Amino acid sequence: MNLTDFDALSFDCYGTLIDWEAGIAAVLGPWARKNNPALTDEEVLVAYSLNEAAVEVEHPTWLYSDVIQEAFRRTGTDLGFEVSDADAAALGESVPDWPAFPDSAEALDRLKQHYKLIILSNVHRAGFAGSNERLKVEFDAIYTAQDIGSYKPADANFDYLLDHIGEIDVTKDRLLHVAQSLFHDHVPARKHGLPGVWINRRHDRPGWGATPDPRVSVTPDLEFPSMAAFADAVDKVFQDKP
Repeated sequence: MNLTDFDALSFDCYGTLIDWEAGIAAVLGPWARKNNPALTDEEVLVAYSLNEAAVEVEHPTWLYSDVIQEAFRRTGTDLGFEVSDADAAALGESVPDWPAFPDSAEALDRLKQHYKLIILSNVHRAGFAGSNERLKVEFDAIYTAQDIGSYKPADANFDYLLDHIGEIDVTKDRLLHVAQSLFHDHVPARKHGLPGVWINRRHDRPGWGATPDPRVSVTPDLEFPSMAAFADAVDKVFQDKP
């Protein structure tokens, strides 16, 4: 793959640019340990992951803030602990406060010098607005689950992306998808004929964390351990371009 062959990058946000595991664990971790001090954040995230994915399939038009509250309640049922309305609301309201990965804003600023930037995210508009303040870059297009009426990995989300990129003068053959989640992004992106860059944020940890196991084999075209490493590679190829 030649990174200079693309005009635009479409990004997953949560897990790739925003540390959603830290954001979720900041609410679920203390709740879990209040009920069982031995539970780790990783154990709670794994329990939570399948519930969020299930709610997104069952209720594709719900706002993400409502989806994660219901996922929290189901996780409580699975673990045998009560989730109060206040507990659920704390998670639902927390999305704008989830931290960006330390390298995201600077990497996006560098990538903006070479590409148009697009967000394709499982989130509601208000949640992403808070996250965008942390990312500190102007995206050329923002497509949320609230806009689309479904959640990745649904085909509709990638259909929507490909149906709308022409509005910013991007064609499918010049678009590269960048994401952490194999389950939410790389499997469906490949199905839609999009090449992919895997930002493997969990490269130094086993398991899938808050992201479900994709359960099918997919090999992204390129892999980097961080956004900074990806931006470094992009800068180098454009610098070396004849």
